[in-house]
Amino acid sequence: MLELTCICHILLVSAATLSTDYGDKKLYIVYMGSLPGGSYSPESHHLDILQSVVTDSSEPGRSLYRSYGRSFNGFAAWLTEPEQEKLSKRKEILSVFPSQPLKLHTTRSWDFMGLTESGDVGNLTAQSDMIIGVLDSGIWPESESFSDDGFGPVPKKWKGACKGGANFTCNRKIVGARWYVGQPSARDVVGHGTHTASIAAGNKVRGASFYNLAGGTARGGVPSSRIAVYVACCRAADLLAGFDDAIADGVDVITISIGYTYPVSSLLEDPISIGSFHAMANNIVTVNSAGNSGPYGATIYVLSPWVVSVGASSIDRKFDDKVVLADGTTLTGISVNSFTMGGEPKYPLIYGKKFNSSCNDSMSKLCAESCLDRDFLRGKILMCNDPKIIAYPKDLIGAAGLITSSDNVSYMNQLPGLALSSPAFEQLINYYTNTKKPRATILKSEAVKDDLAPAVAQFSARGPNTLFPEIMKPDVVAPGVNILAAFPPNTPPSGDFSDARRVKYNLMSGTSMACPHAAGAIGYLKSLYPGWSPSALKSALMTTARPLNASLHSDREFAYGSGHIDPVRAADPGLVFDISKKDYMHFLCNAYDNATCHKISGADCRCRRDKTPLTDFNYPALVARTNNGTSRNINVNFTRTVTNVGHPNSTYKAEVTADPNLEILVVPSALSFKNLNEKRSFVVSVSGAFPSDSKMLSSLLVWGDGDHMVRSPIVIYAAE
Repeated sequence: MLELTCICHILLVSAATLSTDYGDKKLYIVYMGSLPGGSYSPESHHLDILQSVVTDSSEPGRSLYRSYGRSFNGFAAWLTEPEQEKLSKRKEILSVFPSQPLKLHTTRSWDFMGLTESGDVGNLTAQSDMIIGVLDSGIWPESESFSDDGFGPVPKKWKGACKGGANFTCNRKIVGARWYVGQPSARDVVGHGTHTASIAAGNKVRGASFYNLAGGTARGGVPSSRIAVYVACCRAADLLAGFDDAIADGVDVITISIGYTYPVSSLLEDPISIGSFHAMANNIVTVNSAGNSGPYGATIYVLSPWVVSVGASSIDRKFDDKVVLADGTTLTGISVNSFTMGGEPKYPLIYGKKFNSSCNDSMSKLCAESCLDRDFLRGKILMCNDPKIIAYPKDLIGAAGLITSSDNVSYMNQLPGLALSSPAFEQLINYYTNTKKPRATILKSEAVKDDLAPAVAQFSARGPNTLFPEIMKPDVVAPGVNILAAFPPNTPPSGDFSDARRVKYNLMSGTSMACPHAAGAIGYLKSLYPGWSPSALKSALMTTARPLNASLHSDREFAYGSGHIDPVRAADPGLVFDISKKDYMHFLCNAYDNATCHKISGADCRCRRDKTPLTDFNYPALVARTNNGTSRNINVNFTRTVTNVGHPNSTYKAEVTADPNLEILVVPSALSFKNLNEKRSFVVSVSGAFPSDSKMLSSLLVWGDGDHMVRSPIVIYAAE
């Protein structure tokens, strides 16, 4: 189930919470960068600033929505447009931007990635000290996935608190909880946060299933790790509060399956990039879902290099369903359908019926909301051209079943239903049109092997990076289709409260599910290498990712990034592309002036006039966008530095698989190391020309020493 239904519910909760009358004022975020050194009272300073700009001098305290001062400097406040404009002119302010609504973007998945239950033998003590920060819709603390049976004391490094609100208790597994919006509790009433938390760090729970589908052991990537919950959905001001607290509380990894429905024009107006920068500065990795706006290009909106951006891919298990027609024909489609209608095809089919004069034939066949008549639907199976009909469950009350046309993922319905491919749906229409009394029945779903996996889900958002073309997005893909994980037992699995079913484990799809898989993998790596930097951990995940079948993906790396994560291979990457504080200063200097760089980072940036090109930024992927006007010629150089984390005495040789239109030269072509943590640099020169029918050329650089394969995609594309 794509998490469409729970999005609507959360946004309604947030809207109700924020309905206080502030007249013509809107909620703005005021970002001031890093915290200054020495004695400093953030909230007092923020109130002083507000005092100088608000029209009514008695209102600063009422205008202040939230003060950020534990991990970075800033605040959120209710402001009029003139107040906002006046505030943005103050020299200590980096940016003032609206607090926009945000959107919420496993029995088999970890085995599919190679991290089997028996093979997960890492450092259990270190894993137990690992704390995963989950910024989401909350958690269901009583779930077996979050039991603290067998857990030792809370890690001494934990500096957070259990402020979960009414009827919420932390334990040695859920070590902390905070809420910022909605009901006064960190208890999850939607299911999204419970699901993502258990994917990243849930306990091993045997016998989990969804109505006997996907049965097995549900578990997170680091089952013995701890969880800290921050209810930060779905408003930007509260999301930043979650970051501010999570960083100061001492989490090791942040997983955030939340994003935007709009592109951002600057890092300084991107709450996730702002929060994750300060997390990175505190040695914390932030993992973010790429979004569900695919398959359209340039739909990933969190674009900073310090965030791990994760797209969604399939695993080698899918769910098929069948509709049996009265003439004996059986059509196979996809669905997560727990209902059984019986084997007899006795239910009348209905398609394209007009119930009122406002509906034309096309609208009726799409099952437009205004065209549906509940009384007429009662006891019948509805046929719809539009698979999004499942997002309007109230209009389907009374129908016996639903058949849609879709080649996408298996949706979960609140009634028996399935999606047929376009040819199968045409066959169904032909039967309906040529049969006097067309009837059918829908069977229960069954799990089958998917030989094409992993493949990128159609809904998964795509690159390229519209802010920094040299930074590849997404970075990787991870399982995000039909993932079984924990769920609140008082919430319907379909998200529709007319659905009487209740479950402890639910199947959901989305990049929201892919994100905690990558976060769990990062947690696993960090338990093995606690001294590694966030960029080294990210590099290990990217350079060891499994390649996907390019013939299934016309947008190639813009769909799958470096590939499908492989936590086991990532535990021994051989070489890593580490990014130093100096590198990040160069990155900020490339985008901003010296004063802005200093405010963001708190460092002495010393930005030069001759800015370091981003093709030399030490990213594991090598990407460049050409801006040659009418010329199709390509001439690009990349400089990179790798750090040896494999064998002390080793030599890596470069192997290039180049697009036929490109000539790629690597200098030097061999890198020799005598010690661990030793660094070596190399230059990759790419020349050639785009053919007339292509604006994107993909190649691959692999460094190998006989035991390791360090993969870096090379992507050259033309500006539109």
